[in-house]
Amino acid sequence: MAEQKVEAIANPSEVIPTVGLPGSLTREQVEFYWREGYVVLDRLLDESDMAPIKEALSFKVSKIAYEMLRVGKIKDLLLSEPFETRLARLFEGLSDADFLAFGRSWRDRHPGYFQFMSNPRILDAVESLIGPEIFSNPVYNARPKVPRVAAGAVPWHQDRSYWPGANANPVITVWIPLVDADEVNGCLQIWPRTHNTELVEHHAETYSGTAYTEVDIDDASLQPYKKISAVTLPVLAGSAILFNDRCIHMSTPNNSDRVRWSVDLRYQPTDQDPMTNHGVGFLCRSSSHPDRVATLDDWLEFRPERSS
Repeated sequence: MAEQKVEAIANPSEVIPTVGLPGSLTREQVEFYWREGYVVLDRLLDESDMAPIKEALSFKVSKIAYEMLRVGKIKDLLLSEPFETRLARLFEGLSDADFLAFGRSWRDRHPGYFQFMSNPRILDAVESLIGPEIFSNPVYNARPKVPRVAAGAVPWHQDRSYWPGANANPVITVWIPLVDADEVNGCLQIWPRTHNTELVEHHAETYSGTAYTEVDIDDASLQPYKKISAVTLPVLAGSAILFNDRCIHMSTPNNSDRVRWSVDLRYQPTDQDPMTNHGVGFLCRSSSHPDRVATLDDWLEFRPERSS
């Protein structure tokens, strides 16, 4: 699989973290990210930070519930069920296909998504790695990992396998659980230092019905990394795991009785490929052109920058 060559935006040894901002990384965290390909930020966000995206997802769950009621899949909307369990209860006794009818992940144009993607603490953390000119990539997802649904398992892969020809480097994934994520409900697992590879060979997995990309583990370029053990990363709700889009990662099925809610956002420097074939991203921070930073209205109208 060929990959378009791109230049790194900075020599990692020259990266100086932003200081004084609530979500800023320390120098040690920046160095860890560049060396290992990821960094964990414990409880970066609090409940008020997560409220907009939870509202958006609760709205989505209600739409799904009404549709399931309409077609006779359920008899109760479970309106009083908590956010953490409602979707799981709705799909009790139903099939993987029933769940996948609503998509393996969600990417709606609801104001809560924009508010969440624009959260200053998230942007502070990203700024520590790529500077203050930040573009929010159009590939963002909310992922409801429902108990005992095969689609909840995500195989080893590189995010870059979904945009192999894009001239963007780095694209930083910011993975945030909205509930505590652990080994029971399927937390993230990372294969450190694999961000130093190019894009390796992938194929579409065949066992969950999702056709997620899956890394070909025998790819020759992975041989030097096979002596490095993968790390399992249980984290509390509101924590963030930032990783490079070439860093190989996965997550296991959800064997709990609750939904493992997570959101994965992506950011990159403003002077790189906006990946318009994947949708419309937006300018979310700029010290050079603050007047161009997109508003909610711009985002809802699929404009990448402020219109006036």
